[in-house]
Amino acid sequence: MKARVKWVQDVMFVGESGSGHSVVMDGAPDAGGRNMGFRPMEMLLLGLGGCSAFDVMLILKRGRESVTDCVVEIDAERATTDPKVFTRIQMHYTVTGQSLDRKKVERAVALSAEKYCSASAIMAKTAELTHTITLVESQPTSTGATA
Repeated sequence: MKARVKWVQDVMFVGESGSGHSVVMDGAPDAGGRNMGFRPMEMLLLGLGGCSAFDVMLILKRGRESVTDCVVEIDAERATTDPKVFTRIQMHYTVTGQSLDRKKVERAVALSAEKYCSASAIMAKTAELTHTITLVESQPTSTGATA
């Protein structure tokens, strides 16, 4: 896996992934930035959420769960001194679907956190990671009008 980060100006950078995608990273105005993109530490949290959501959805789909949506909300705290690593990360999963099995969803989240998610393994070196889950029942989609 490869990545490239190129300085643009001040504290703005363009990150390019080995798969050909780009993202702008910039600092807050008080750090010399123009607030034109993600903060690098925000990118870490997004990567963590994406990595875990990817795992959870894959596990649930393989388990034939009828998932229609998955949202991971992340709340993190950082150390007050340099390096300002993450010290606490709370991940809340809202999984929507039809007749979801709570135990299967809990198992998918646990497997992601404990076995599959590389980002979780890295972040857990400095932060306490916790996970909560909300299940939402989705309405069946209509297949046509009735008379």
